[in-house]
Amino acid sequence: MKAAASIIPTIPLDKWANTFVDYITTSFSGLFDFINKMMTYIIGSFEWLLTAPPPLVMVAILVALSWRLTNWKVAFFTCFGLLLIISLQLWEPAMLTLALVIASTLLSLIIGVPLGVVTYRSKKVKAVIKPILDIMQTMPAFVYLIPSVLIFGLGNVTALLATFVFAMPPAVRLTLLGLEQVPKTTLEAAEAFGASEWQKLIKVQLPLALPMIMSGVNQVIMLSLSMVVISSMVGAGGLGAEVLRSISLLDVGLGFIGGISVVILAIILDRITIFTTNKKAS
Repeated sequence: MKAAASIIPTIPLDKWANTFVDYITTSFSGLFDFINKMMTYIIGSFEWLLTAPPPLVMVAILVALSWRLTNWKVAFFTCFGLLLIISLQLWEPAMLTLALVIASTLLSLIIGVPLGVVTYRSKKVKAVIKPILDIMQTMPAFVYLIPSVLIFGLGNVTALLATFVFAMPPAVRLTLLGLEQVPKTTLEAAEAFGASEWQKLIKVQLPLALPMIMSGVNQVIMLSLSMVVISSMVGAGGLGAEVLRSISLLDVGLGFIGGISVVILAIILDRITIFTTNKKAS
């Protein structure tokens, strides 16, 4: 090992990464302050929207939404699960977790879907984006927390941005995959009727790729939920904070009810997106 180390030069990749982060934090501090304020406002708005009504009123709203998008079975589970969360006295942490997941998902889709379209239309962009997505998807989740803390400090904003980076790749990949699976004969027929590139994209390609894009939405939501829980290590609130507190206190019961609440949210969000995807496919 020592002989190999003496032959192969050491690459100071860790120092390069630290230098890059230091340069970013000092050169763009004003931009990061603006992003911090904007993300704080977005998270606060979603949290207020979910917690301003009385819990039972919000449960009724979410159950009605679930019934509208899925069926009575999922709506029944939504009702039962949310009432259980209230009985466990974890309603506010659950709603903060849900607010972070919603904000992260929207941010991932707003950036990921257009990036997937650009990647589909440009081979040069595709050659650059694909390796980056590979790195983003294989990098351990905890690694995203370190630069986020250095740039934005502890709190929910750090959790949101780390979650966004962790959860965005499926939105890009499945948008790209959906567009690539559009039959060429369909595109040729659209061209024969004189459709422009923009019309083909909006009226043909995106509608046909929508089921695959919705599958990406499901994956983004699940990854966001898992990362939001992990982000409790950097000061994020919500159910992840309850789980982290249970670890520090060695409180099995607290960890169990926190984990059950996370599972309930995961099942509700998963079933809603799966049913929506199936409707789009049919």
